[in-house]
Amino acid sequence: MTEAIRSEVGKAVIGQDDVIDLMLTSLLVNGHILLEGVPGTAKTLLAQSFAASLSIKFGRIQFTPDLMPGDVLGTNLFNFQTNAFTLTKGPIFTELLLGDEINRAPPKTQAALLQAMNERIVTIDGHDYALGDDFMVIATQNPIEQQGTYPLPEAQLDRFLFKIVIPHPSRDEERMIVRRHGHRSAMPRLEDFGLQAVADSRTLAEVRDLVMRLHLSEELLDYIVDVVRGTREHASLDVGASTRAANMLASAARAYAALLGRDFVIPDDVKMLALPVLRHRVILSASAEIEGLSADRVVSEILDRTAAPR
Repeated sequence: MTEAIRSEVGKAVIGQDDVIDLMLTSLLVNGHILLEGVPGTAKTLLAQSFAASLSIKFGRIQFTPDLMPGDVLGTNLFNFQTNAFTLTKGPIFTELLLGDEINRAPPKTQAALLQAMNERIVTIDGHDYALGDDFMVIATQNPIEQQGTYPLPEAQLDRFLFKIVIPHPSRDEERMIVRRHGHRSAMPRLEDFGLQAVADSRTLAEVRDLVMRLHLSEELLDYIVDVVRGTREHASLDVGASTRAANMLASAARAYAALLGRDFVIPDDVKMLALPVLRHRVILSASAEIEGLSADRVVSEILDRTAAPR
């Protein structure tokens, strides 16, 4: 299944193999993803291609400064024919939701996603509506443009399994991209690539069940806890990662091992995933920011300090 998804996404997106593997890992544990990259790094195309390879319902919200919570969740409107209120569902009622430029919406609109991302439930006028077990958010944001944007609050960031930083392609990959798409100025339409849905909800449920039962040794469990606790004790961090982060790192490590064809987790799986799991869950101290340190550098230092099981 995972090879088929990789192949389908590769029809539209050249390169970004590590990013696609992280997206697959997140898919296998029902995790949400925050894609961060400068304009023109195919964040939106990557999310759309990923969705097109899955036989699940896809929805998109283009976040803007005037977007309101009701525009995301929906609202009850009075129907004069039936003399009763009827729920008009918002775009959040889907299975895979692309939240494009999520940091352009004000905090109260961003907060509309909190319950949905954590519980897969939406509450409207006191009534709960289930979003389904496959509900997943892929959000994008631009890290360099600050005017007209609103930083995501810590509670929102903690709901994302991964924060994936989208790199520029290599020279060879960029040459292939220009060769394929350099004859047009607009982004190509997704239907031009002929992507096929290669995994449905039933298949995903079966694979997720296998991932949940994949072996994680007691030594690796200790290692994951020590890495996460190390973020709370590091002098360069004012705020460390939560217990939720430890749970998510353990879950993601199982999925990543399965992605690589193993039925057990090794320390390298944890090391590979620690940055995307932790980079958005820690807050640098003022002195660390003055020194020019980054969250990635501090987390890497914690990994180097923490003894891994042999």
